Amino acid sequence: MKVFEYLDRISLMHKLVARQKTGTPDEFARQLGVSRTSLYELIDELRSRGVPIAYSKSAKTFFYRQPYDIAVSCSLRPLTFTEEKENSGGMKIFSKILFFRTLLPELSMVSLPC
Repeated sequence: MKVFEYLDRISLMHKLVARQKTGTPDEFARQLGVSRTSLYELIDELRSRGVPIAYSKSAKTFFYRQPYDIAVSCSLRPLTFTEEKENSGGMKIFSKILFFRTLLPELSMVSLPC
């Protein structure tokens, strides 16, 4: 599963559960764009991380047994020079790899005897 789809799905899931507007498991799975089995896998994953999610047969909705919040966020931005230096230890390893691939393309095609 693509990471952004997963984050969006968890965010939507939280909103619906917090508002107690999920509907039945089949309806909830349909709203999230997953199968019923995948829905329960997501719920099990959240429960394993301590999320107090439950289902009410009478209200036909999932809900939190106590007040709970899930904050999903992702930030995409270029690194500053200092951050790049901290993350790579001052080495520009990727630029070196790309340089050598450009310089010696035959090195990228290695065949091993079977």
